[in-house]
Amino acid sequence: MIFKHKSVLLEETIDSLNIKPDGIYVDGTLGGGGHASEVCRHLGEHGRLIGIDQDQDAITAAGERLAEFGDKVTIVRSNYEQIKSVLQELGIEKVDGIYLDLGVSSYQLDTADRGFTYNEDDAPLDMRMDQRNPMTAADIVNEYDEMDLYRIIRDYGEDKFAKNIAKHIVKARQEKRMKRQGN
Repeated sequence: MIFKHKSVLLEETIDSLNIKPDGIYVDGTLGGGGHASEVCRHLGEHGRLIGIDQDQDAITAAGERLAEFGDKVTIVRSNYEQIKSVLQELGIEKVDGIYLDLGVSSYQLDTADRGFTYNEDDAPLDMRMDQRNPMTAADIVNEYDEMDLYRIIRDYGEDKFAKNIAKHIVKARQEKRMKRQGN
């Protein structure tokens, strides 16, 4: 599968950043590097882009896409929550702009083994943005108690049937451990 993702609000992002040729910019959700490559096109000789992502597939794809920009680009495998420590480790005290493209990428949705897809009935219950994280969606649906499942579904899924869904998950897992979406 090729990491392909259409950058959302690309022109609006670039316009809002008001990019300085010698500025330092942080792409906190690097993905396939769509926004980052456009930022880099606006940077001069001393400009710099720091790209952060926790998905190794995204880092690989972005690395290939951004290779033409050479030393202007630094890619770090981390979560955007760690921006402060990433910048400290790189010796950067301030930046000129930070942007995030939040959500699941087309690649993640289209790659059944990642566990985000709606297109496959027999995909694993994975849903990890960072494959280094040992906890999968299967672990959550099989191990969390009903109240925690309810809160997750209600708060993150915004589903009005969250309580009923959590109850049915707990009931179903009593028969067998859920490992795949088709369970």
